[in-house]
Amino acid sequence: MPGQTRSAPDPTGPRPGGPRPTGLDGFNGMPADEAERALLACCGSHHWARRVAAHRPYPDLESLLAAADEAAYDLTPGDLAEALACESLTLLPDGAYSAAHTALSAAHAAYESRFGHVFVICLDDTAPEESLDQVLAGIRSRLTNDPDEERILTAEELRRLARGRLTRSFRAAGNCAVS
Repeated sequence: MPGQTRSAPDPTGPRPGGPRPTGLDGFNGMPADEAERALLACCGSHHWARRVAAHRPYPDLESLLAAADEAAYDLTPGDLAEALACESLTLLPDGAYSAAHTALSAAHAAYESRFGHVFVICLDDTAPEESLDQVLAGIRSRLTNDPDEERILTAEELRRLARGRLTRSFRAAGNCAVS
């Protein structure tokens, strides 16, 4: 969910026969199933992960992000449902009041009741102290959407989340492969 990074096995960890290449070269050289597992930490759609892994090697992060975007644009309703099932609820910042917990829980429940899945929103460009307000405003405004419109917005938010997770994974590990 927003601001969270899922963890997968460290693709740059040691392996029999010597150290594994790191960075994009390490990701490009992984066996397909291992690369798919690493990608599932960014988006829970197996179709998306297979498609992104299948287009390796990537010459740079921008090429990987472009392929991830393209695969996200092609998510079917089933792929979207699979990815959403892997998402978790928004975490509140430390020190949030119990009223904020109650408001967020109620908003999430209303959203899930209406659309049948968790609410996702990318908060990559939002200051932590503004995230709660952004999530609540987002849920409230999107509750008025019809299901088809909301599916499109949800798919876009998942695409943005996957992009951010891929970018953070590469930056966090010194431009290392997805982790």
